[in-house]
Order: sequence, then C-alpha cells, then structure tokens
Amino acid sequence: MAILRILLIQLLLLLIFICGLSYQADAARLKDIAQIQSKVRVPLLGYGLVVGLDGTGDSKGTVFTLQSLRNMMQRMGVSLPPDKVKVKNIAAVMVTGEITPLDPVGGRIDVTVSSLGDASSLQGGMLLLTPLSAPDGDVYSWAQGAISTGGFNAQAGGDQIAKNYTLVGRIPSGGLIENKFEFPHEQHVVKINLNDPDYTTASNVVRAIESEVDGCEVELLTEKNISLKAQRIDVTPGSMIQLISQIENLEIETNSPARVVINEKTGTIVAGANVSIDAIALAHGNLTIEIKSTPLVSQPESFSRGETVATSDEEIRAEEEVARMVYMEEKSNVSELAQALNSIGATSRDIIAIFQALKAAGALHAELIIL
Repeated sequence: MAILRILLIQLLLLLIFICGLSYQADAARLKDIAQIQSKVRVPLLGYGLVVGLDGTGDSKGTVFTLQSLRNMMQRMGVSLPPDKVKVKNIAAVMVTGEITPLDPVGGRIDVTVSSLGDASSLQGGMLLLTPLSAPDGDVYSWAQGAISTGGFNAQAGGDQIAKNYTLVGRIPSGGLIENKFEFPHEQHVVKINLNDPDYTTASNVVRAIESEVDGCEVELLTEKNISLKAQRIDVTPGSMIQLISQIENLEIETNSPARVVINEKTGTIVAGANVSIDAIALAHGNLTIEIKSTPLVSQPESFSRGETVATSDEEIRAEEEVARMVYMEEKSNVSELAQALNSIGATSRDIIAIFQALKAAGALHAELIIL
C-alpha cells in the first residue's frame, strides 16, 4: 500500500508539473515542428545477396536465392547446373536506405539489410554490390559492405545460444550516392509542412517569417502547408541555403489542441496544454466486496457406510466507503484537479475513471485518448 501511495504521488506531481505550463505560450524552433522541403527524406529499396555466412544462409528450397546466384554467376561467365547449386552460405536480402536533396554525389548513407528467405542468421555476412532505387525507379545509390547485426546466434547439436536479432543488420556508410536527388519544386520556392497541422500555429509561422525575413513572399496554403518564395533577384543556391537556415531556426509559438492521454494498462495519465475543467461537484467512494471461504471436511463415524465429503463455509462481506465530495470552480485546470484527488486518496485507476466520467459529463474540455 505504501508503494502504491508513492507511485500515486509521483503521478500527481507529474500531472501538476505538466499542467502548470498549460497557459504559457510554448515556443519551438521551426525545424522541430515542421518539415522543410529541402529536407524531405526519400526511401530507397534494393534486392541483393549476402555471402560469407557460416552455414546460416538460405536453404536449397529458397528458389529466388538460387536463381539470383545463377544469374550473377552467368554475368561473370560461370555457368552453374541448377541441381548442383548449394547456398548454405548465401542469403537473399532486401536493402533499404534514405536519401535527401542535401546529400551530394559521392557521399555515403547508412543502409539496413533484412533477410528475405529462410536464413537463420546474417552474422558475419558481406553484402554484394546492390543498386538502390527510389519510388520513381531511378537508381541513386549502390550499397556494399560487411553487415553488423549487433548480436550472435550459435548452435551446437540441440543447443542454441542467441543474443539480439541477427536477421536484420546495418552497414554504416554502406551506400555510395551515385546520383543527386532533386526534389521537384519551383525555383526559389520553399515548402514548409507542419508536423501537427493547426491553423493558429500556421498563422504564427507566417507572421514570424514575414517579420524576421526580408525579401520573401509567404503564402498560407492550408493549416499544414506554407509556401515561401524568395523575391530577391540575386538569390543563388548558396543564399537559398542561408535563407533556409535562417527560417528553420525561427522561434514559433505553437498552439496544440488540448488532449488527455490515458493508458489503462499501465495507469499512466498525461495531460497536454490548454486542458480546462468546468465547475463540477465530484463524489468519490470505493465499494469493497470480500468473499472468504473456509474449507471443511465431513468425516463419517467409524464402521459406517458414509463417505468423507469436503465442503466449504463461505462468508461474504461488503463494505462501502463514504463518498467524499470535491468541488471545482469554473475553468479549473488539471493540476488543481490532481491536487483535489490527492487530498481524497484517489488511486491512478480512480483518476482514470474520473477523467472518463468528466468527459461523459461534458465538463472536460479536451480530447480524451485511451490507449
């Protein structure tokens, strides 16, 4: 009980700390709340072969691995009979990565390698040269190198020892950029996409850019999309980089919607900013039902034809705690409610039930999200 009380106090202190900032204007850098067009990350995908595995590769029944190996060897001038190919040390994999318009030709990116067949481990493998293409089909990078799985998988007889997951690995700087990715956009135009769309936040972004950046025309397209066009004639690629650097570091006042997130599995409650509660009268009391069962044995007398029978004596007791009343004034915040619930000894489960009841009564002015 003492541990539960400590956890409850910690939860309430967290609520008070979070909600104490409810009516303060939160400011964040533009780069932290939005995606700028020049930083768009484009996924790359490729199919390749991993060699050098210690008998942990794909089995003979993995047809696409056999076919890939034969095709590769034929391009090298080696002809292999289909029924003679063994691929215990080879595995077919999918290779993934990401590229941005800022990545130069000759630069390197990290790639992830994932087993495609029935290999048991990629530990110690080497990825052969693999082309990585974007959704438009163009190849932008080539991947090759030793795979790091961060674990191991050892087997001997019927025993097996494994650490971490060895069917997915990474090759740091394993992708060599061959072509520069150019995001299609108008010249001297920068698109800004808010991560959490909101009209007020979008308006604040437009206001901040117009007041802090000269020579730019800003247009609010939707609550999420903002278009910024440089009007200066002397704009060069270098000055555009300086312009983007300037706008992404602007401090923007955010205005997130009021939310209360509840995780019933763990008893966690997180309240966001701008959560308010109408004037309410809240009664809280517990009903405890205890069922006590005492085992009894009915033993017959000696030399009688009776049988020994096991029975139980059950006792049911119900105790209802006197409800304690809490009054909240109009436009109270969650920190005040948390203090009031702490004063009446409500547990985290009680608080979750109370928040649900407040939402049903229309007194909680926030979106209630239950995980």
